[in-house]
Amino acid sequence: MKVRIITSIITLPLLLVVLIVLPPLFTALLMMAMCAVAAYELLWSTGYVRQLRLLIYTMIAAAGTALWSYLGSPHGWGLAGIIVFGSVLYGEMLLSKAKLPFSKVALCFVGGLLIPYLLSSIMRLRIMELGRVYVLLPFVMAFMSDTCAYFTGRFLGRHKLAPTISPKKTVEGLFGGMAGAVLGMIIYSLVLMLAFDQRVNFLYAIVYGVLGSLASVLGDLTFSVIKRQTGIKDYGKLIPGHGGVLDRFDSMTVVAPVAETLLIILPIAENIHG
Repeated sequence: MKVRIITSIITLPLLLVVLIVLPPLFTALLMMAMCAVAAYELLWSTGYVRQLRLLIYTMIAAAGTALWSYLGSPHGWGLAGIIVFGSVLYGEMLLSKAKLPFSKVALCFVGGLLIPYLLSSIMRLRIMELGRVYVLLPFVMAFMSDTCAYFTGRFLGRHKLAPTISPKKTVEGLFGGMAGAVLGMIIYSLVLMLAFDQRVNFLYAIVYGVLGSLASVLGDLTFSVIKRQTGIKDYGKLIPGHGGVLDRFDSMTVVAPVAETLLIILPIAENIHG
């Protein structure tokens, strides 16, 4: 626990500097590295795919997906990247003389395209107007949800939520997390209104909090299932006390795209003078 706390004290300010102080390019570089490491953890650390060439192809595709988001998600380049990546993987399957299972090829697509695309919602939030503010949105939802769920579950938890997957999670913690995320979104909305001259829809803020909390739990439990199925404790050791990228940012694979989607279809704020 001590190592975990020390690591958080050091890394959290650095993360905030990259996300909200430095230009978007630095967020892009961080996301490219994170997506490449996440691909390695999903394929290699779990033991699902241990072919070196497939791993390298997938890590390159993962980093490329984050870069694509930084460049504004141009359709043509995205389609070209999928074609090249798919052709290389299908080529490997053909060259193996049918010995390479399609399931491993599909996992490479998940590690190289799907998970990086979901995580890269952070990048797409950063390059929006008010990106320095919006990029914090998924972190507010996830942090408040996780923190309040932990304390609610610890002091009031009686009913297990998913005992075979995550024994410590409780139904009471789930609702406590939702309440915490809603509170976090109300505070976040007040900051938007008072500090950034935005007209805020507080009903939408509540929707953001509820859906963000549920997304956090879904992401966490999903990657916990993978760990249970593969018999590993952590995806990696990159972050002392926390594990790997997928250990620390598992919930973000769902929370960040939920935040991006909500901002598009249910914009929480608009410029008063706009």
